[in-house]
Amino acid sequence: MNIAVVVLNWNGKALLEKYLPSVLTHSAKAKVYVADNGSTDESLEFLSQQYPEVVVLKNMSNLGFAGGYNKALNNVEEDIYVLLNNDVEVTKGWLSPFLKLFASNTSIAAIQPKIKSIQQPNNFDYAGAAGGFIDALGYPFCRGRIFDSIEEDTGQYDTEIEVFWASGACLAIRKECFRLSDGFDESYFAHQEEIDLCWRLKNLGFTIMYTYKSKVFHQGGGTLSNSSPHKTFLNFRNSLCSILKNSERNPYPILFVRLLLDGIAALRFLTQGKFSHFFAIFKSHISFYTKFIDLIHKRHQLQKKKQIFVVKSIVWHSFVLKTKKYSRLKMINK
Repeated sequence: MNIAVVVLNWNGKALLEKYLPSVLTHSAKAKVYVADNGSTDESLEFLSQQYPEVVVLKNMSNLGFAGGYNKALNNVEEDIYVLLNNDVEVTKGWLSPFLKLFASNTSIAAIQPKIKSIQQPNNFDYAGAAGGFIDALGYPFCRGRIFDSIEEDTGQYDTEIEVFWASGACLAIRKECFRLSDGFDESYFAHQEEIDLCWRLKNLGFTIMYTYKSKVFHQGGGTLSNSSPHKTFLNFRNSLCSILKNSERNPYPILFVRLLLDGIAALRFLTQGKFSHFFAIFKSHISFYTKFIDLIHKRHQLQKKKQIFVVKSIVWHSFVLKTKKYSRLKMINK
């Protein structure tokens, strides 16, 4: 299997300067691409002058994470894609565990490595940690991260396991599976598009895996800060879209509960004086309603399989039971 590392970039010259050297140093087996989303800084000049060996795939405008990768990957023919944020530092031997896992089982469509924080190297990173899951209401969480509670990595999750979703910060995926699933849903633009993709892959009968044998470090917020109201808007809207499109069960009772819980989250932002985030949730619901008919059409087109969730409500565990570690969750399927 040949492998392509594809780094998505938008006005990220400073990030490329900082993190691209590690990619080139530790990716001798791979062809390295930068998919540029119409950058207006000096990213392209920097790549041309400093790293002419890197293949640049130029998008004419900022198509977001979803559209940017979809367009760029049309021109990448390696067997395995490793989609990598431009704010990720990779480590020695990071690609080999992906290739070994893919070779071991043809049903494996996508794999995520252990993702740790650059700022706090002993801790997991928010974006993916040690593998992603969703609860029965569609809320995402990770081994090593429940909402904003992030665990120290002490080797407690050093097992290769099947997960529900793999982080878009570093996502290895078979080309054939990416194309069979029609890639990312471009209407998401950014955020939770990898959860939607993995959900659709699972509905097609494929497996998503986590391996601790590959390790990367993620800066986070390199393109869109965690404090951005636009990020809040995208996360809330796109999560609702994924439920309606992909849930094997009747989605309407789930959506009803989610809308109530989203309302509580909005009020929480309001009491904290975060008015822009309060309005971001409101706008996310309006946007979701405008997409409703299109989402129903997609739902009818997509295959859906029975889904197993490790907990019914991560909100209940986190905010009522005060559970802050994945290992302390009361699993419903064990």
